[in-house]
Amino acid sequence: MLEKQGQLLRGVAAPILIDNLDTDQIMPKQFLRIITRQGLDRGVLYDLRFHPDGSERKEFILNQNGFRAAKFIIGGPNFGCGSSREHAVWGLQQLGIEAVIAPSFGEIFFGNALNNRLLLIVLQQEQINALLQDLASGHHELEIDLHICAVRSATQVFTFPLAERHRKMIVEGVDMVGATLQMLPAITDFEQGHRARHPWADALR
Repeated sequence: MLEKQGQLLRGVAAPILIDNLDTDQIMPKQFLRIITRQGLDRGVLYDLRFHPDGSERKEFILNQNGFRAAKFIIGGPNFGCGSSREHAVWGLQQLGIEAVIAPSFGEIFFGNALNNRLLLIVLQQEQINALLQDLASGHHELEIDLHICAVRSATQVFTFPLAERHRKMIVEGVDMVGATLQMLPAITDFEQGHRARHPWADALR
């Protein structure tokens, strides 16, 4: 959970080091038929998490003790590539994932995620390797400080880029509509000023 005072996210990080993990794998097509956002957590990475008969694949990281309640995923390059499948973002959030750390992301997935307040963090591969070393030594928890945009492990601290607009959306828990409504006074002032300067424009409506 986000701590209001320190703007911190804390939790276990699960490494899923698959290059080019696309949205079809993150959320398979059979889970796209629902008309609500509920129940998508079951579909996340379904073919990796479950056998065809629905039983768990014990070897998969999210099915292992200590990682079932993971809050963060450390992914491989081009995480979330492929088609625009917003269900992939919703499913990850319903599974309890609050952030994904990777060297790069699929462009469409990147936009969908941040607009839905799923934090995506881009780090250099060398930095990710350092985080993975801490995980391998048994230090499975990370801390993400959204005040200074930094990731902390047991021995490392790395900063990451994040647009201020998206940072505020995540910290304040507002979506794009809510973020726009926060600017309503400025929007209203602009409209009134524009009409005062160009009164003829109203006649064109």
